[in-house]
Amino acid sequence: MMLGSLAATTAQAQDAARIQNKVLGEDNQPVLVQFSAEGKAAYRGVEGAQVLRQQLALTNADQMVKRHVETDQLGFTHEKFAQYYQGIRVEHADYTVHAKGGTVESISGDFEKISGLSTTPSMSASAALTRALAHVGATKYMWQTGEADAASFRPEGELVFVRDARVSNAKSPIVLAWKFNVYAAAPISRAYIYVDARTGEVVLQDNIIKHTAATGTFATAYSGTRTFNDGTTTGGYFLREGTTRGLGIETYNCKKGNSYTAATDFVDADNSWTEYNNANFDNVAGDAHVGAQATYDYWKNIHGRNSYDNAGAKIKSYVHFDDTPGDGVGYENAYWNGSVMTYGDGATRFRPLTSLDVCGHEIGHAVCEKTANLTYSNESGAMNEGLSDIWGASIEAYAVASLGFTSGGVKAKSTWLIGEEIDKQQAALRSMSDPKSLGQPAYYKGVNWYTGTGDNGGVHTNSGVLNHWYYILAVGKSGTNEGGGVYSVTGVGLDAAAKITFRMESVYMVASSTYSQARTYAIQAATDLYGSTSAQVKAVTDAWFAVGVGAASGGTTTPTYCTSKGTSQSYEYIDLVNWGSINRSSGSDAGYYNGTALSTSVGAGTSQTIYFSAGFPTGTAYTEYWKIYIDYNQNGVFTDAGELVVSGSSSSSGTLSSTITVPTTAKSGSTRVRFIMSDNSATTSCNSYSYGETEDYTINITGGTLAPPAITSLTGGSTVLGNEQARVLEVYPNPATNQLRLTLPGQATSVQITDVRGARMTNVSLADGQVDISRLAKGMYTISVSNGEKVFHQRFVKE
Repeated sequence: MMLGSLAATTAQAQDAARIQNKVLGEDNQPVLVQFSAEGKAAYRGVEGAQVLRQQLALTNADQMVKRHVETDQLGFTHEKFAQYYQGIRVEHADYTVHAKGGTVESISGDFEKISGLSTTPSMSASAALTRALAHVGATKYMWQTGEADAASFRPEGELVFVRDARVSNAKSPIVLAWKFNVYAAAPISRAYIYVDARTGEVVLQDNIIKHTAATGTFATAYSGTRTFNDGTTTGGYFLREGTTRGLGIETYNCKKGNSYTAATDFVDADNSWTEYNNANFDNVAGDAHVGAQATYDYWKNIHGRNSYDNAGAKIKSYVHFDDTPGDGVGYENAYWNGSVMTYGDGATRFRPLTSLDVCGHEIGHAVCEKTANLTYSNESGAMNEGLSDIWGASIEAYAVASLGFTSGGVKAKSTWLIGEEIDKQQAALRSMSDPKSLGQPAYYKGVNWYTGTGDNGGVHTNSGVLNHWYYILAVGKSGTNEGGGVYSVTGVGLDAAAKITFRMESVYMVASSTYSQARTYAIQAATDLYGSTSAQVKAVTDAWFAVGVGAASGGTTTPTYCTSKGTSQSYEYIDLVNWGSINRSSGSDAGYYNGTALSTSVGAGTSQTIYFSAGFPTGTAYTEYWKIYIDYNQNGVFTDAGELVVSGSSSSSGTLSSTITVPTTAKSGSTRVRFIMSDNSATTSCNSYSYGETEDYTINITGGTLAPPAITSLTGGSTVLGNEQARVLEVYPNPATNQLRLTLPGQATSVQITDVRGARMTNVSLADGQVDISRLAKGMYTISVSNGEKVFHQRFVKE
């Protein structure tokens, strides 16, 4: 037994020595693991699947199936794997092994820890499809149109595991679901629809068609007179460029209809196309065509990418599209449908939607689909939209600077405005330099942040945070953010910002990535490109801090903190943390919540009152031990003198408070504060413990330089001071075998012990402050002790 324990401990120590840095997601699974020199040596020449099996602790039920391998311009190979559980695809869960010269440098991605889920559906695919179609609610579907290839659009069900997106956090349940690709013709939509294979409820809609807005020539309409490549045909020239750019660029005329197969070529006899500047706005065909060419050129010349799929895919565009022909109203949108670009002519809100940044935006969705494939809902969907805005802006700037594009429409081109040339009613659709001016947030979960379910969880609103991060990274900015944090970012320029962002998207991001994970991956991308101590890494980190995601650099890379997590929240969890602008009420967060994107500003030498409370789902308030740590010297640990700032215990469900003084010598800048609530007084800042929860947040210290404050105890409600004589129930030893000793205010007058079912135990006795538990069976129990005035509760284990 001793030898077995020693062997296990040695193996764990060896594994830990191989790891230089590990970043955990909100589900406490690693999203990035970087290996030390020892780890790189150990994993040299080792297959990626073996590395993942060891580092992700895969079971026999887990499979990581290799999808493909890519090699980038830095000499890295990226071996990409898809996760399966019991042979069924775990949707959006992918992991990548990054190696250089045959040595594994790091791994990154999303791994879903699954156990005990059934692989047998309770509902047939046909019954689930009926539910999916009812959810879409279209009047006609593509397979019903009579088009030549209509039958190919009929959905086929695929069984997958997927998170229920109706619960928009990392703790949402994973369910077995039928997945359908549903393409509707009227009204136009295309999405993956996931139907719970047990209940028949739609748990996720992941849009394939992604719109520019909620409803968005030759002498082009928007970019002046452009020369372009086309082809020859009967009667003259048509808008089909051969294979100069990948497999070609082609543009077609839907003639105000909604059929792709009925679309025709634009043809011009002398290749001057001047007659297309007409009342029908046929000149927008030129915008779509040169926009697609400029987009191809940008990806090829800046990122070395051959079309959106890096395999030369043909870019086909359709203009004069109308979703409901004959209604007299033009189509107020543009979209990528998974294979082609589609542009409407606009109506009351928009001019024809073929402006250059819209072209770049929509083809950006195609790039995302072929790389990170970010799920189109909530934070991942917002970043999907944000990345498309980033590429729309970058392509517009590139075309103006490098290709000589000019402004030819009603409005001038502006890099940091999206859709400025097509919008009839306001300055633009979105502003990357000032998101709040057009209704978007410039700060994570700040002003204008959308929390509802509309627009797939606010994907066109909450994208403002990523947009503003990119603007700050490229151009630079100084100021005070909404969390009170002071920042100053020196811009790295559009070229470097774009390279960092695309590496973040194409190498590290996965379908389920969050803003917090995007920060981790952007810093890693900048490290790969420019080095860990580079100005670019500092700018990336500080730009994220400016928009409320993570801490500032402090001149160095952000420290990595140890793991702290409760394994069970059946009886208690943290339900409130309130400190300045941090004010979060919550239910159970599965043992750990990463709230570092939430921050408040505090002055060195000032008195600060912190409020917090416990939630008790069973209705019984147990004695809980609270500890609050602040990393005042920002060195990545909480073990330095004075960093345990609050310590005490309470059996209250009310709001507790504690007043601390921030030392005048605390280091200025952003740092981490950790709240721990545990049923075990021995719980420290870095360990896994049985019952309770840990939550991390960020404070921004101003005016400080480093000093140990006194430990502060809890006050408020029925709280007990941790440094005074005990005023709550303590039981020891715990676990116990025969006798349980009690410490409480006053003298115990009666006791009651119940098991985990709530059944009362009668075979116990109380004498001289001790309880005889020798006749209890092994297991977990709750003891309730009265002192004649108050009843106290505590849990213990009988061995």
